[in-house]
Order: sequence, then structure tokens, then C-alpha cells
Amino acid sequence: MILRLPEPYDFALSTARFRDFGTDGATVLHEGGLHRVVAGREVRIEPVAGGVRVEHASPEIVREVERLLGLPFELEPFHAWAASEPVLGPIAAALTGFRPTLHPNAFEALVVAITTQQISLRAAAAIRGRFVQRFGLRHELAWEFPTRERIAASDPAEYPALGFSRRKAEYVVGLARSDLDLDALAALPDDAVIATLTALPGLGRWTADWFLARHLARPEAWPAGDLGVRKAVSAFYAAGRPLTDREVRAMGARFAPFQNLSAHLLLAGARMAG
Repeated sequence: MILRLPEPYDFALSTARFRDFGTDGATVLHEGGLHRVVAGREVRIEPVAGGVRVEHASPEIVREVERLLGLPFELEPFHAWAASEPVLGPIAAALTGFRPTLHPNAFEALVVAITTQQISLRAAAAIRGRFVQRFGLRHELAWEFPTRERIAASDPAEYPALGFSRRKAEYVVGLARSDLDLDALAALPDDAVIATLTALPGLGRWTADWFLARHLARPEAWPAGDLGVRKAVSAFYAAGRPLTDREVRAMGARFAPFQNLSAHLLLAGARMAG
């Protein structure tokens, strides 16, 4: 089926992160399309005029693809606001058609965040790739991300061989074994999501902020503790002067109520400038 997306939409620009930072095998960019296992089937998503073509399009698959491609983001009011911003406006104009992608699954989003703590995105993807191959299910080109139940039953002692630190292994398995209803977090306000997640071992404010930003698509999520965000804000708003987490968090107010999209555009703009 053809899934229509609000125009303008640039599939290659929007999915470039799966090329630039490597893949863990759960979402694979191949010959101009994305491959992902949804509801037990490998699905190919490829650009067509007016949107994307989605294989095997059941309602469950369409819902996940819509979230993966960032449909929850409301870009039109953001761009109308950004047009008057002297710094962010030109960045947004240069990235016309860019729609940030999301992690459609809550458990996967948190595992991605844990593996990315304090290391590069590419290194994290490589570690996660070994994790996915060890505990996931292989299809044709993509792997089904390991289920929470399978990780809960796993032994943290297996994880260092995959590249995990001992603590990160404990965090991932501990998350899987916790009694936290991850899907219920979508009904909570931002502050309650942060408080709930940071009560678990290994899930700090950085992880909670990115969960709000990249899974729940909350408009005011502002991952100020992220090194990439900090560098981008420094480059565009502080002439390259190093900024502290506190300074970047305070600067988030200037982007209200579009902190999340602003962070995504600043990161993409920094990659483009680099």
C-alpha cells in the first residue's frame, strides 16, 4: 500500500541516520529502502511520490511504520515558528523535507539509549548488532529486535562478550525484568515519565530525555545532557564556546514549545555543516 506523508518529505534525508551511524540490524537501509520486522514479518518501506510504499500493510504494520517515520511530529507549526528565528530558520530551510525518525517500540528505545550511554552512536550500533543477532530472530535482511521476555530470561554474564560493560548488561536485563509497564508511560506527563524511568537502575536523565524525544515524540523534550546537542547548540548559538549541561538546559526555553524538533534540526544541521 502507499502511505501518504505530509509534504514536503525527503525519505533519504529523513532516514540518513541509518546510513551515517550504522545499523544494529533491526532497521536496515538497503537499496534505497528501509527493512524492519513488524508483527513477525519483514517489511520493506521505500519512497514513492507522495509518501512511501509499505509491504504487507496490516493495521499493526502501518501504525509502526507511521511511528518509525515520525508521523507524530507536527512539522507545519514548527516550520512556521522557525521561519522567524534568525539561527534555526536557515537550518530548517536547508533541511526542507526532513522528518525525524522515532523508535516505535518502548523497550527497544530504552535499550538503544542504554547502549549509547557515553559511547559513539556507531560503536553503540555495533554492540547492539551483536545483541540483536544473539537474542533476536533473523528474517531476510533484518532481525526482529529481541523481545523483553527473552532478555528477561537471559544471563547478564553473556553480555560482555557482545561488547556490553557489566553495568550496562545489568541495566538492560534489569529493565526487562522490572514490573514497569512501558506502554503505560505514554499516558503520563513528561515529568512523571522522567521520574518513573530514572527510578530504575542505569536510567538517568539523559536516557529519559531521549525516550521522551525519540519514542514518545514529546514536543518539549530537550535532551540537554546529550553531547551532540550540546555541541550543536555551542556551534550555532555560542560561537563554539563549550557549554555546560546546565547552560544548554536553560537555553531550551528559547525553543519552546518546539524543543524536541529544534534539537533534531540542530543535530541534523551540525552533521550537514560538518
